Amino acid sequence: MSVLLRPGAPDLRLIGFYLGKVLLGLGLVMLVPAVVALLMQEWNSASAFVIGASLCIIVAMASEARLATRRQLTWAHGMVIVALAWLIGAIFAAIPMYLGGRFSDFLGALFEGMSGLTTTGMSVIHDLDHTPVSEDLYRHLLQISGGLGIVIVVLSLFAAGGARIATLYAAEARDERILPNVIRTARFIFQVAGTFGVLGISALFIALWSGGFTPGRAIYHAVNLFFSSFATGGFSTMQASMIYYHSASVELIVAVLMLAGTLSFGLHFALWRGDPREVFRHIETRTLAVTTSAFFLVMCWGLLRGGTYDTTESLLRKGLFTLISAASSTGHQVNVGDSYLTDWGVLAPAAVVGAMAIGGMASSTAGGIKAIRIGLAFKTLVHDIRRILLPESALVVTQYHAGKRHVLRADTSRAATTVLLLFTLTFMIGAVGALAYGDLDITQTLFEAVSIGSNIGISIGVVAPEMPNGLMAVYIVMMWLGRLEYVAVFALLGYLFSLSRGRAKT
Repeated sequence: MSVLLRPGAPDLRLIGFYLGKVLLGLGLVMLVPAVVALLMQEWNSASAFVIGASLCIIVAMASEARLATRRQLTWAHGMVIVALAWLIGAIFAAIPMYLGGRFSDFLGALFEGMSGLTTTGMSVIHDLDHTPVSEDLYRHLLQISGGLGIVIVVLSLFAAGGARIATLYAAEARDERILPNVIRTARFIFQVAGTFGVLGISALFIALWSGGFTPGRAIYHAVNLFFSSFATGGFSTMQASMIYYHSASVELIVAVLMLAGTLSFGLHFALWRGDPREVFRHIETRTLAVTTSAFFLVMCWGLLRGGTYDTTESLLRKGLFTLISAASSTGHQVNVGDSYLTDWGVLAPAAVVGAMAIGGMASSTAGGIKAIRIGLAFKTLVHDIRRILLPESALVVTQYHAGKRHVLRADTSRAATTVLLLFTLTFMIGAVGALAYGDLDITQTLFEAVSIGSNIGISIGVVAPEMPNGLMAVYIVMMWLGRLEYVAVFALLGYLFSLSRGRAKT
């Protein structure tokens, strides 16, 4: 019989110490829009950010002073820290949003904070088109911070933890350590983001400026578009999302950034060192190529049959862009939300839902079930069929390529299938939860549940500032679960259970 040991004071001290590090990083992020607010003379916003940053930094300094420890992190510690970091981080991130006065209540601000950090991109802000520059920048900074990973930010800022913080990297649903040293891995991720930032912002600035934007507005929109696109977040500067720009060149640049964000950083590393063959060998790129192509054919068939679009340009700019936005888990929209329900028929929205559910690659900024799990589930199915058809004495070995050759093992298949089923269950719970309010049909609720649960952000119109608080709370939990892919959350629940019911350590 296994004995459940209750975590002791040293365990809680260690967890609190690292949570303080995360809050310090979040507080420093808040200082950026605070400076912008002062420069723009947005005094209300400036005070909100100063208060939010001060609270984060004060708590962080208190944890540094009272909870500093040299104790080694374990796998359980890492999981609990990461699960709490995303939850507590969203709560603290919501403070300046709430003080800014653009949300109905604190729950709305918390929804926005969780949506930003988990790179979901759903928004319940009031009057987005007239949001102060600093507050809009802050929303997008949350997305790039969340897309790269809260813990990744901490690793780069506070490298003194050395090998002890490697468990935090793995706990944050990042199973690909690109370089032997975790700190070097984190810094490589920032190097990739920085390179794409310079190129992407420059290209967007030129496209917007040549399209009639003033230089100031062009750089403002370019920076925010890069943050939301490469982070596969999808927050918009304007309520109309991508429709606002009416620019094929802007849409093309954004599509490239979304695709870059959905690639794993391990694949970026292979391309960085001049090995493009990895793109064609990797199980996830193959899976995404097959599934996205199939979804696009279904989408085109549905849109053409329904007469929604009948030109190549409209199929590419409206259909393919939406599919890339869904598959990359970004959520940028070139269509009005309710048009998916009223104008797109049945097949095209179904293709979007399928792409949203799968999402992008593991160890990337993307959300969703992840292509690796779909690919492994298919490999498992083929493996089991071969094992049935071949003689009992035959040795059946299935391999897949993900950075290197791997043998498909039972525990790998089981883990992939379990998470896939958990995502599916979450989608169904979210859809039924929304149906309980009686004003929506299953098409609307399922579309929105998949988008929320996969951290996508394409909305069919359910998410709005006036939606019920109960549904908003359900969606907040779904975003949290989807970003952490369940394991860290289950570890946290187990930790809490052991605190209340476990046997005290002796």
